[in-house]
Amino acid sequence: ALVHTHTRERVNLAYATGDRYVPEAMAALDRFLRDHYSGDVGRIDTQLYDLLYRLRRELGAGDEVPFEIISGYRAPATNERLRESRGGGVARHSLHMEGRALDIRLPAVPLADLRDAALSLRAGGVGFYAREQFVHIDTGRVRTW
Repeated sequence: ALVHTHTRERVNLAYATGDRYVPEAMAALDRFLRDHYSGDVGRIDTQLYDLLYRLRRELGAGDEVPFEIISGYRAPATNERLRESRGGGVARHSLHMEGRALDIRLPAVPLADLRDAALSLRAGGVGFYAREQFVHIDTGRVRTW
């Protein structure tokens, strides 16, 4: 279950059956996680969905509370525009442009607990943005900021 904070769209679906991803669900999620500035649709790394699933289990959060998505895929032009307008707070080679990063929160869970759970999984990068109220997760190398 996901809700996008910018588009207000919601999706609640099974993305996999056993160890097989559901192609229709992958297409729906790619569209749901599109660049909310430009509307460009990218291909999202399926490992991100596995990571969300693992986070939910690690935190003991029920399926009824949706992850809030702040940012999913980001087109290169959007990324550059954000870099120029946000004083360097956006990475030049952001994994958002590769569909390998999400900025999230889980309303039922304190933000620091979400960060700690993501760190414990050692599944990629984890950024903690307390002021902006989100945690960045990605499928890149294990690192933290």
